[in-house]
Amino acid sequence: MGGRMAKTAAITGAASGIGRAAVQRLVAAGWTVAGLDLPGPRLDALAAEAGPGFRPMPCDVAEAAQVAAAFEALAATTPALDALICCAGVLRSGKMAEMPVEEFDRVMSVNVRGTWLCARAAFPLLRQAARPEAPARVVLLSSIAALRPKVISGAYAASKAAVSQLCRVMAAEWAPEGILVNALAPGTVDTPMVRAMADPSVGKGYQPSGASPVGRIAQAEDVVDVIQFLLSDAARYVAGTTIPVDGGTQAAFIPPGSR
Repeated sequence: MGGRMAKTAAITGAASGIGRAAVQRLVAAGWTVAGLDLPGPRLDALAAEAGPGFRPMPCDVAEAAQVAAAFEALAATTPALDALICCAGVLRSGKMAEMPVEEFDRVMSVNVRGTWLCARAAFPLLRQAARPEAPARVVLLSSIAALRPKVISGAYAASKAAVSQLCRVMAAEWAPEGILVNALAPGTVDTPMVRAMADPSVGKGYQPSGASPVGRIAQAEDVVDVIQFLLSDAARYVAGTTIPVDGGTQAAFIPPGSR
């Protein structure tokens, strides 16, 4: 991946899954990364592992006061932010007529409200970093569920469709400020969240999408590869799009037993 890359980033959902893989990749590439996630042993372990290039920032992204405080603290030491990567998300399953209100609200609060709160708080820092030859970048995590929803995961699909629409509007509003906004739509990714939901005692009927046409589900690193592309000079004319990273899952229906 040639060309200049930015060097300061904030990543939400940093302690697990795609967010954790993104932290590891960028810190290894020389970035300074602030990682937002719920306080606890996973964030502590990542801080110990990632080293001095990583700054843990305990935060519930659904809480406006916590997000504001986190980005105020970040601005005190990092007044210009080259990239924001919003990976924080939760998955709850259940039929639309049966899902508890509090579970629906939590999905929307983290996946939609949390994404917007963090993007809004990061905006002044991103604008400060943006230059004509090197725009700042925002990468949001949508999902293939936003493009092809499935039963039992309706709340999650709706939340991720909202993220894709946030991406489009923010891209149009922020491009004149030198900030490029894009989203990714992963298929099923082998993460702790997905593995937990696959447990019948937890997932309430949730079923992973299964192997893609390329023959496997995604690893977090597959998604981070595309994040890294969107942060590079090669993506300096890419804005406002949701890019599927699904191994062709949504390309066509594959009937059981046809392969």
